[in-house]
Amino acid sequence: MPVLAASSSPSDRTYSVAIGFILAFAALEILAIAIHFGVEYRAEHATLQSLKRPAASTTAKPTAPPLPAQPDAPSSAALSASDRLLKEANVLRERGDTANALARLQDASQRDPRNPQVLAEMAAIYESIQLFDRSNDTWRKIQDLGPSAGPLYELADMKLRVGAAATPAAGVPMDTAGKPLDGEGLPEGSVFGVTSIETEQIPDPEAETNLRLKIGIKKRQGVAIDHSKLRIMVLFYDSVDNDKVVATDADVNYEWMNPKHDWAESNPETLIVTYLRSKTHAITSEAALSAAAAAVTPGKNSPRSKKRGEPATSTDSSDSSRRGYLGYVIRILYDDKLQTVRAEPARLINDAPNPSVSP
Repeated sequence: MPVLAASSSPSDRTYSVAIGFILAFAALEILAIAIHFGVEYRAEHATLQSLKRPAASTTAKPTAPPLPAQPDAPSSAALSASDRLLKEANVLRERGDTANALARLQDASQRDPRNPQVLAEMAAIYESIQLFDRSNDTWRKIQDLGPSAGPLYELADMKLRVGAAATPAAGVPMDTAGKPLDGEGLPEGSVFGVTSIETEQIPDPEAETNLRLKIGIKKRQGVAIDHSKLRIMVLFYDSVDNDKVVATDADVNYEWMNPKHDWAESNPETLIVTYLRSKTHAITSEAALSAAAAAVTPGKNSPRSKKRGEPATSTDSSDSSRRGYLGYVIRILYDDKLQTVRAEPARLINDAPNPSVSP
């Protein structure tokens, strides 16, 4: 019986080989896709992990070195802080709390070591508690500042010449600067002094303040003088909002009672100085401020201020309305040496600003 043998045709073999290639190619494609997504997955995972960690700082950029400190030019913040501490110290001193007042002043001096008013307050407190060495050291710091310290430079010079340790005990008469008065009523070592000050309020319905000072100025007996070397400064001050001390803008007038005032016919001689602030007062020109700070030189025409009714060159009614008379400071200099200081109230020696015009 014949046996039939099955045999594959060439077309069948070709088909099988094609199918095999297709399957192999598909497997490779699947493997490549798996590898590709696996790499992307690992990359994303690593990125997420790095985001979770704190970011490393980038390359540091070089920074400019800090500017060196400027001890001679304190910042405005330091200046304002020292001014605040000075005011607090003045309040504490008036209350009798010298320990805390001194602590405030020492702090203010560290912030602004070239502030003459702070140094003067410290020196005065050291004197009051009889620490004369420290007082002299502090006055010397003001002296080292030179004429830029204004009237306090002259006061420091006088203190150091006389010596703070020579300040007498309570009950001994002295001028406002603490210089003892001798038998003639003059500061020790001075050629001139103030022997009397009379303050007279003048009734004036048109004036807010109208007052007159009669200042008795005495020459030491037996001492020859040169009128050209004598300067008398009478400076008035106002307060603004009962706080800030400013040079007055009121009308100020000077006049000698004796037209000769040479201390030959009479001794003492009397200088009359008037202060007038009218109710309708407007701030006068800079010339009026100059008159308020001018020095009176015997033998010359006395400086006079603007008269009531003259027009003012500038007006600031709001500032003028907040002003009020505070007091005065009298300084007498002979041969450029401070002879005596009188002030009312006494704190004006330290609190008052420097004169706007140098005599």
